[in-house]
Amino acid sequence: MQFKLRASGMTDVGMARKHNEDCYEIDRDHRLFIVADGMGGHSHGEVASRIAVDSIRDFIRAEGNEEFSARFTDEIAVRDHSSRLRNAVRSAHDQVLRAIHQDSALQGMGTTVVGLHVENGVAALAHVGDSRAYRFRDGVFEVLTQDHTWVHEQVVAGYLTEEQARTHPLKNVVTRALGSEKEVMVDLQEVDLQIGDLYLICSDGLTTMMDDADIERMIRSERPLDEACKALIDEANQRGGLDNVTVILLEVLPEDE
Repeated sequence: MQFKLRASGMTDVGMARKHNEDCYEIDRDHRLFIVADGMGGHSHGEVASRIAVDSIRDFIRAEGNEEFSARFTDEIAVRDHSSRLRNAVRSAHDQVLRAIHQDSALQGMGTTVVGLHVENGVAALAHVGDSRAYRFRDGVFEVLTQDHTWVHEQVVAGYLTEEQARTHPLKNVVTRALGSEKEVMVDLQEVDLQIGDLYLICSDGLTTMMDDADIERMIRSERPLDEACKALIDEANQRGGLDNVTVILLEVLPEDE
């Protein structure tokens, strides 16, 4: 399939926080798109999310470098498209832990991450935490990721409804994050791209302020991607903006458009 990608991203501190702990990356040359939502208070969350984004980006960019690849014992996994992204996220986790070990003032910091890497018409999608990826295809809007949170686990187990989870006092408690444990479990999937697809990756600053139906309504509009990103952030802020908000919109277009 011959196609091209158009992407736009934006981040905002929101209405309640004093500084922005989110970080994002759009690397068009390597078709890599990342959102990270840092945790830890003060500037620590910002440090963790920046480390994660930089590490994943550098890993993907350097995967063709023989000296870099030699650091990994599983050469097949390094070459495989999806496994490279998973290894990139694991490398980012190690970098966050290393920073904590080198500076005790950073103890307790961590970050969620969601990353999408496109190669040969396939998007590898990796995530840890409660930052999300959505897809709008043929009139259907769906979430592609599952939140790694305590309340989501309770919903899956049948102890909470979706509505109860949205207002639960523990709704922001994540069960997985980069930097929180010695090892990190990375959810990984592959998605075949189709012309006309629209992908949204975002921090939970958007999804805690807006439900999926509201998000769908806004991205259905024909407005340019940069305007759509701003509209999503403005709407989240108008509803309270209780957290930093970061969004990336990615559109799959015919190559000749």
